[in-house]
Amino acid sequence: MKRIIKRKYEAIIFLVLFTGFFGFLGSRMGLPNLLNTLMNTAHDLLLNTVFFIMGITVLTGALGKLMIEFGVVRLLETILRPLMRPIFNLPGVASLAGLMTFFSDNPAIISLSSDKSFKKYFKQYELISLTNFGTAFGMGLIVLTFMSRFGYFGPAMIGLFGAIAGAAVSTRLMQYQIRKVLPEEDPQELAEGEAEEITFQTEGSTFERFLNSLLDGGKQGVNLGLQIIPGVLIISSIIMIITFGPDDPSVGYQGLAYEGVPILPKAASYLNWLFYALFGFTNPELIAFPITSLGAVGAALSLVKAFISEGIITGNEIAVFTAMGMCWSGYLSTHTAMLDTLNFRKLTPKALISHTVGGIVAGTVAHYLYLLITLWFNV
Repeated sequence: MKRIIKRKYEAIIFLVLFTGFFGFLGSRMGLPNLLNTLMNTAHDLLLNTVFFIMGITVLTGALGKLMIEFGVVRLLETILRPLMRPIFNLPGVASLAGLMTFFSDNPAIISLSSDKSFKKYFKQYELISLTNFGTAFGMGLIVLTFMSRFGYFGPAMIGLFGAIAGAAVSTRLMQYQIRKVLPEEDPQELAEGEAEEITFQTEGSTFERFLNSLLDGGKQGVNLGLQIIPGVLIISSIIMIITFGPDDPSVGYQGLAYEGVPILPKAASYLNWLFYALFGFTNPELIAFPITSLGAVGAALSLVKAFISEGIITGNEIAVFTAMGMCWSGYLSTHTAMLDTLNFRKLTPKALISHTVGGIVAGTVAHYLYLLITLWFNV
């Protein structure tokens, strides 16, 4: 009975919020213009952004699969392994988790954390903190490639260093919060070479492996491109409609794509001093990217082209976007599932708090690192 009453209240609250939100937009834009804008925005995002990102995911998926198949990831893991303990307080093999999510997406960490030969390296709190560590590099190669497409390779690489800083803060903060509530467990000793049980090599001749890696990686890229469609079309359309105003203020609303009522910039303007101090944002509209990254970094990427057309993007913003987009990479929608797989769903709030702080640190480090580098080269 109580559940039925609760559901009724939820329905009433939902209807009030839904009608209030779209009623306000409709009263400002006109209902026909609002509907046309939503449809035109979603259509334009699908044709000019989603398919563009899908092209990137297919290519990077094929590249990532090749690098995994032919041992490049293993080589990188060997190089990065000595850095893991001092930076992230994780065993060296954790670098494999970061590389896997960098070349694919956040869920790659789940399959690794379920591998017994991989889990043996970790104390319990370290294994759980992989949720934060792995998420901080999700879709990293795709984000870097996307930003570089617009001629911002340098700022994107600065953003990568910002993401690493954010990952370190998020991972260590998560460990600090959960270490006291979990039993202390030492990782089991491994015989030399036992880690090689974690293998991704397939059977067949070199040519067959090469061809299959290209096709399988490209197929994974298509699947990833399809998975981002709902986030891009739904989240980005809503974010854009509360970010930008009419295309031509003198004419008013025409139902064109990307028109809307600038609610978000108005709200962000009250904290403009904070966003400028942390990230160097000079336009309140830019806060839309980090906010969208909370739910889906693929959707956040769709905002970049709109910002470029508005002329409010510089190298600094690209560095900050890369850092925060990569570090957050839709963690609100993935942390619960990842911790549920590890049977520690109750720790989700701690993971979310840690990663929120980590993302802010990532953006801040990217901003000031960009300023430092540009100052150095301009001197």
